Amino acid sequence: MLKIGNATLKHGIMLAPMAGATDYAFRKVCKGFGAEYLVSEMVCAKALCYEQKIKKSITASPSKTAPLAAIREGELPMAVQIFGSEPQFMAEAARMISENSYRGATSVHTPTAIDINMGCPVAKVVSNGEGSALLKNPKLAAEIVRAVRGAVDIPVTVKIRIGWDKNSINAVEMAKYLEDAGASLICVHGRTREQQYAPSADWSHIANVKRAVSVPVIGNGDIFEPRDASKMLRETGCDGVMIGRGALGNPWIFENTINLFEGREERKIPQNEVIDVALSHLKLMIETKGERAGIAESRKHLGWYMKGIRGAAELRNRINCAESLPEIEEILLSLKE
Repeated sequence: MLKIGNATLKHGIMLAPMAGATDYAFRKVCKGFGAEYLVSEMVCAKALCYEQKIKKSITASPSKTAPLAAIREGELPMAVQIFGSEPQFMAEAARMISENSYRGATSVHTPTAIDINMGCPVAKVVSNGEGSALLKNPKLAAEIVRAVRGAVDIPVTVKIRIGWDKNSINAVEMAKYLEDAGASLICVHGRTREQQYAPSADWSHIANVKRAVSVPVIGNGDIFEPRDASKMLRETGCDGVMIGRGALGNPWIFENTINLFEGREERKIPQNEVIDVALSHLKLMIETKGERAGIAESRKHLGWYMKGIRGAAELRNRINCAESLPEIEEILLSLKE
């Protein structure tokens, strides 16, 4: 059992936040297959704060940041993840999100927690001193956590990497600073910023963090099948696992990880079910984003669902050329056995 604020997770199986991937549609699909805890896409704290300065009379300029922080019916337990490098903006954004009091707010629930991103390796993020760049400044990282903790009445959690590069692995030091500042939970991705997403994650540093702090520690990195989750728990002693890329095109990983943990056999997913889920995912994206944006953003997901299906490369090309729901639906349904 893992407790985060008012939420209790039986196994501690979480969906990792992934920019451009873990939107509402994908979160709903993963939730339906057993993900016990969700995290939003990254919300830029400064952008959310600046959007509040736009004159209320300007109705033609909708908020672009607010929708990323929305929590819809049925999504709890869920954290909203924010990023930034300035404590005052981070605290103000966290306060607004926790109170649902910002321009364009549509959440129907208070977040279970505010999660702070200190692990994103993308150049445009770290160039501003945000994301994994904070690994180089543990004192500032702690100051941010302290400011956010003082601004909200819900738990503050943090996602980090093991260090900036191979010469500055400081996950344990970082975790201690964050715990002292008030972090309620720390998720550790077993790579440095320099490594991006390759080579293999080094879980030993997750184990080191677990031994060094008293708050729950979540392991992340290279969980592509249920036995990976079991192995991570066994080797690191962590309190839960966060699954990211392993869930892309394979939301069943949550169901089968639970099956493994509870002593049941892994369920083999028939191709017809894959097609049905891919199609329902596409329709949900269109429903929430409109046909043009929904189709454009769904293509990568459909490509992930096609992995392992005969002729996947050709199928992806056909889907990428399709411009309407009926066209894509025809392609997908032709694959049913």
